[in-house]
Amino acid sequence: MKILGIVLSCLLVAGFVPAFGATARSFDFTDETSNVLVQKAWGGLTAKDLEAVEAYVNKVDQIYASKAATMQASLQDYASGSNEQIFKYWALNDVSTAWFILGKAYRNAGKKDEAIKAYTKVINDFSYGQCWDVKGWFWKPAQAAKEEIAMIQSGSNVDFGDYSSSTLVQKAWGSLAAKDLSSVEAYVNKTDEFYSNKAKDMQASLQTFASGSNDQIFKYWALNDLGTAWFILGEAYQNAGKNEQATQAYKKVINEYSFAQCWDPQGFFWNPTEAAQQKLVELDIK
Repeated sequence: MKILGIVLSCLLVAGFVPAFGATARSFDFTDETSNVLVQKAWGGLTAKDLEAVEAYVNKVDQIYASKAATMQASLQDYASGSNEQIFKYWALNDVSTAWFILGKAYRNAGKKDEAIKAYTKVINDFSYGQCWDVKGWFWKPAQAAKEEIAMIQSGSNVDFGDYSSSTLVQKAWGSLAAKDLSSVEAYVNKTDEFYSNKAKDMQASLQTFASGSNDQIFKYWALNDLGTAWFILGEAYQNAGKNEQATQAYKKVINEYSFAQCWDPQGFFWNPTEAAQQKLVELDIK
């Protein structure tokens, strides 16, 4: 036993973890700025690493919760104005986002009670926090947390992921393939709620389909995703025999998002408007 103890001590000093021994994981807190910690929490969520999410969110809360609470108390509504004005509430934004991420991680792990507690903390303590999306807009974790709680309580399998338009459209495609109309509706409606204004601005800025490199076309991400989303919903309705609703969805693509383009993972763009027009022909709609 003495020899075994010496061997274990040497292994631990050398940085090796014995497979048969429980040991606490270490996490990288080299940079403890709030935005870096939140980014790492997002990474843990993507990797389905609940322990990492807990570690980074707890560190955010430990260091920044007091500052965030002060910022929350200074507001009577969501901060507005320029992006710079909203970024001034950085601690509130990051702590609110962190607790939302933790709620998502718990929900993904099937820990519903813990998820509801985390979401409730966002709503009760950091309700005016706003999360910056790298595509150029803010969304509100407290509003999203309320939706998450409602879905948990209703037993819904709908999961909006990171609420990005690309994620929502991907999930709509998956639900279409699974013939899950209610989920398609949920994902498309959420895409429309969050991104329709941006998409319409992009549509109005064009006189024809964007062209050039793929990067140039991807710049119209909101327009592309909204046009695609409504096309998906049209297909879902058509597959369910709901031709009137399918017609309305296809016409929305044509009338409001006519310059949208959908990226095919095989390496090309196709036009939801042209596809919607063909679908209307199939439905014998003039």
